[in-house]
Amino acid sequence: MDMVTPKTLRALLDGLAGCQVTGDVDVPVTGLAYHSREVTPGGLFVALKGARTDGHLYLAASLDAGARVVVTEQELVPPPGVTVVRVPQARLALAHISAAFYGHPSRELTLVGITGTNGKTSTTYILESILNAAGARVGVVGTVNYRVGESTWPAPVTTPESLDLQRLLREMRTRGVTHVFLEVSSHALDLRRVDGALFAAAVFTNLSQDHLDYHRDLDDYFAAKSRLFMEILANGRPSRGLAVLNLDDPRGRELKDAVGAPALTYGLHPDSQVRPLSYRYRQDGLSARLTTPAGEVEITSRLVGPFNLANILAAAATALGLGIDPDTVARGIAALPGVPGRLERFGPPQGPGVFVDYAHTPAAVTQALEALHTLNFSRLITVFGCGGDRDRGKRPLMGAAAAAGSQLVIVTSDNPRTEDPLAIIREIEAGLSIRGLPRLNAAAAQRGEAGYLVIPDRREAIRLAVSLARPGEAVLVAGKGHENYQIWGAERRHFDDREEVAQALKEYHG
Repeated sequence: MDMVTPKTLRALLDGLAGCQVTGDVDVPVTGLAYHSREVTPGGLFVALKGARTDGHLYLAASLDAGARVVVTEQELVPPPGVTVVRVPQARLALAHISAAFYGHPSRELTLVGITGTNGKTSTTYILESILNAAGARVGVVGTVNYRVGESTWPAPVTTPESLDLQRLLREMRTRGVTHVFLEVSSHALDLRRVDGALFAAAVFTNLSQDHLDYHRDLDDYFAAKSRLFMEILANGRPSRGLAVLNLDDPRGRELKDAVGAPALTYGLHPDSQVRPLSYRYRQDGLSARLTTPAGEVEITSRLVGPFNLANILAAAATALGLGIDPDTVARGIAALPGVPGRLERFGPPQGPGVFVDYAHTPAAVTQALEALHTLNFSRLITVFGCGGDRDRGKRPLMGAAAAAGSQLVIVTSDNPRTEDPLAIIREIEAGLSIRGLPRLNAAAAQRGEAGYLVIPDRREAIRLAVSLARPGEAVLVAGKGHENYQIWGAERRHFDDREEVAQALKEYHG
């Protein structure tokens, strides 16, 4: 049972448009649920339509479990003692009711949402380090985990369902959290998971092809992302929160022209308000001198490559927009040792550089390889695959991106799910062929010829890549990053790229 004071249904529905209530509107509500198995006596159940099932099929089960209120998009004759609330959008209703039930925790927090195809996780880590340097108590909700200080919760999805998010925000506030950085996915925006939350700021990193198994096209994908800036920033406040926008991305410039919120811009673009006057990339990090509305600031970071400079600019602009002083921003950036599974380096300094990265889109693969090219490795070997039951259109594009930036590509499995791994690989090969990269046998790869290999077993693929790499060369293992599993069919099997890389380095390079 939720450990909050019961609230009347009337209080929970206050301000929610389009409700039709049949029954007692002053019934006390002791808990909320959108899974019938989580209903508790005296609780409220919201029937959501999902991708696999429909919550309306479980209305009877919720009543059997003791629900006193059901929220539904369909007409329902209430049994005795039960109140029915019919709404146009159940997901919007869940977000509104959840925020009210938990006492609108975002109003007591400085909540910042980060959205974009790539860079969300790294930007939250950098912001967390900056705010820690400022002495704040920070919570993070994102792809790697949900956390406050040393306490962590597993992250089944990037952005939790609205009920789970509001419960988590209340828990964080109870733990003394002052600032929360929230990765906001396009799915979450489309499914109304962050509606009803009050954002102090929202950050746009970039947009490139991803999730087209869910969205109709890139315009539909961008429209979902845009909701954070065009609609959500205004939620519950007379003046909008701050929009922090990347001017290096065409969609960022589009948002700047359209958004009604005050905006702070960043990037290499000369019109950016936070931009580098000079910068330098090294194998152990980067340094830059930034101009900002608060004055110039020198920064150093252990993060590597151009895309991490972009993430640093996003975080620096956001922190400055929240009123953090430039010196504290610089200290926070310098203090961050790295981001799990984001161009995370393994191996001895004198050996080959082996990097594990979450890159699972064409743009992210390109960015990761561009970052490694700036570090002057003599050869790049890339290991990657594509997930099954996901956007098939990006498979040849990822093949082309890997081929463009690597001398040797080893195509393997990612999360095959219910698809045949070899069928996925064949679609990737189309992009490699377009780039003119020949398919090799093992002997040709051993001789150092340029081309690609197909090794469906991911463990074997990683071992081969590490065995072929020589000092001064680099291996990029892309696609899974921090994840510690592979999905075969409906089964999750333990598999961690970082563990496999460490073992292979130990075996082949001491």
